[in-house]
Amino acid sequence: MEFCPKCGTRLVPKKGKCEKESLTLSCPKCGYKKQVASEKTAPKVAKVIQHNPQQLVAVISKEEQKLRTLPTVRIECPKCGNNVAYVWQVQTRGADESSTQFLRCTKCGYTFREYS
Repeated sequence: MEFCPKCGTRLVPKKGKCEKESLTLSCPKCGYKKQVASEKTAPKVAKVIQHNPQQLVAVISKEEQKLRTLPTVRIECPKCGNNVAYVWQVQTRGADESSTQFLRCTKCGYTFREYS
């Protein structure tokens, strides 16, 4: 990573129009340009990957719910009276407030929540 000697901004790599041209480092702020000898001797530029927000959301489908990998707690189901339920927490409100605890009965599958 190199910085512009005039204004101190990070220099951005730009490729030449044809393959024989060398790599140029240019300043997006003041327009300063620095030639780099050739692509073989040029510093390697890391590629930035930006993920789509939909890729980061985890959805628990019906098949995954049947795997029974969620932790369990002893609490009475309001629907059938069973004493064991799966439990998970989700931040449904502001970050400064406590999370909501969701519970699903292991017997009847009824899902209910408990606010902290």
